[in-house]
Amino acid sequence: MGIPAGTHTFGPENAELLVRTYREGLAAKAGHDLIIVVQSWDALLEVSEDVASSRLELNADARSLHPREGLRGVKPLSDKDRKQIRKNIDEQVLGGQPISFRSTAVESAGDGGLSVSGELTMAGTTRPARFELGAGAGGEVTGATELSQTDWGIKPYRGMMGALKVRDSLEVSFSGKA
Repeated sequence: MGIPAGTHTFGPENAELLVRTYREGLAAKAGHDLIIVVQSWDALLEVSEDVASSRLELNADARSLHPREGLRGVKPLSDKDRKQIRKNIDEQVLGGQPISFRSTAVESAGDGGLSVSGELTMAGTTRPARFELGAGAGGEVTGATELSQTDWGIKPYRGMMGALKVRDSLEVSFSGKA
């Protein structure tokens, strides 16, 4: 079963957009691998019978990234930690600049899904990116990609005088109902 033809709109009310970051460095145990939810975003997926005519557009507010969960840390992620992480994302990582994606090519993925290539803008830099979208039973659409922050000129966050680092590569995932 593939993604049905038609226009599909997604946002926080019917879908979830997540960013997963991972820690490294000498003090990695002091930090957390994070699951960050994007709270303000919208996406438009138009799937045509002629797949090459399909398109995907996404807009996200960089200031709406909120840490939902901290995994594998020495201590639980506190509200104070969450507030500091949001501040670091806003001030040191994304600078509050809008995030957007515009597809330039869409191809069938063979399993009923789509392979979407386009231009992703983050932190004021636009670069090529590719997302794989899959279709589940019951109309669920899922997607994922791995991105390297440095490709967009983003210096991965460092804390504790550089002993705690966020790994350059992060994962972006999407799930929603078409």
